[in-house]
Amino acid sequence: MMKDEIISILRLQCIPNIGEISARKLINYCGSAEGVFKEKKRVLQKIDGIGTKVTQSLYDSRYQLSAEKEYSFVNDNNIQTHYFEDDTYPRYLKHCPDAPLLLFSRGAIRLQRQRIISIVGTRRMTPAGRGFCEKFMEELLPLNPVIVSGFAYGVDICIQKTAADIGLQTVGCLAHGLNQIYPRAHAKYCSLVERNGGFYTEFWSSSKPERVNFLKRNRIIAGISEATVVIESAQKGGSLVTADIAHGYNRDVFAVPGRPEDQFSEGTNTLIKRQKAHLLTSASDLVYHLNWDIDVKAAPVIQKQLFVDLDPTEQSVYKQLQQEGRQMLDDIAMKSNLSIYNTASSLLSLELKGVVRPLPGKCFEVI
Repeated sequence: MMKDEIISILRLQCIPNIGEISARKLINYCGSAEGVFKEKKRVLQKIDGIGTKVTQSLYDSRYQLSAEKEYSFVNDNNIQTHYFEDDTYPRYLKHCPDAPLLLFSRGAIRLQRQRIISIVGTRRMTPAGRGFCEKFMEELLPLNPVIVSGFAYGVDICIQKTAADIGLQTVGCLAHGLNQIYPRAHAKYCSLVERNGGFYTEFWSSSKPERVNFLKRNRIIAGISEATVVIESAQKGGSLVTADIAHGYNRDVFAVPGRPEDQFSEGTNTLIKRQKAHLLTSASDLVYHLNWDIDVKAAPVIQKQLFVDLDPTEQSVYKQLQQEGRQMLDDIAMKSNLSIYNTASSLLSLELKGVVRPLPGKCFEVI
């Protein structure tokens, strides 16, 4: 996208009384963001929902200077921009009426043709919650989804660090500009996440991590994926807000149940009780409800061959399954003397070669 068009989009973003919906109306009517500022005031005032107050602000030179300053920051720091009509803009987010006009990103995010799920939860994660996060990521590894979260304390950072550690792509959605990181204690994880995904934000470098920004950020977490999973939550919290937004977007929501007396299961239990979320106890529940187990579009159908070229690791895993029959991922790894990551990667490769198939409960068998 050309410099002048990006600056015009930024200029629209910073003008008071112009939200995402109004900005889209203006751009659609004028053909481009740059075209909005070239159109006559009396013409713009005829657009439904665009009044005198809005059009008066369009010609205030202060907003042009602010937009140019932000563009310089973005350009000088090699930050990527994603306009809502671009191919690089997250495809699920495009369907949300209040999605941001422009997203900023850092890292190596690849969302095209990927399964994408958002995972959120309490900042005061319990040991049981941590255990579930780690187990859940291992179960999802063969399916290779992109894991989206908010890079916050508790469930968010646990799920993103675990995902990156085992080789899954993970994306952190931030509530501030890319010139800072919040919480500061998580700065040490930035390079890990950027090597295995990256960060999205709609906020400028002048934006601070204020409460209202976290609430706005939650709609991106909910909108960017095909489903949202809540692992632990008290009766109130940001993760429930995210779940509610996802439900409003008509996306699947999942919640991990807990004992009625547990404080950080109150929110998830309520979501399930009110039928706003599917009950989730393992990755197989996610796979079943999202039809990932019968998703023939995710990978080409490969006929089983009599002779298939396998590398040494694949041969070891295949031989183990052939001798022992149906087994769980953990058992295959232990008996083959391989790490969980290497075993899961080999199983995915064997599945694509048409010689192994996955089963519910992270089990696998030879075809």
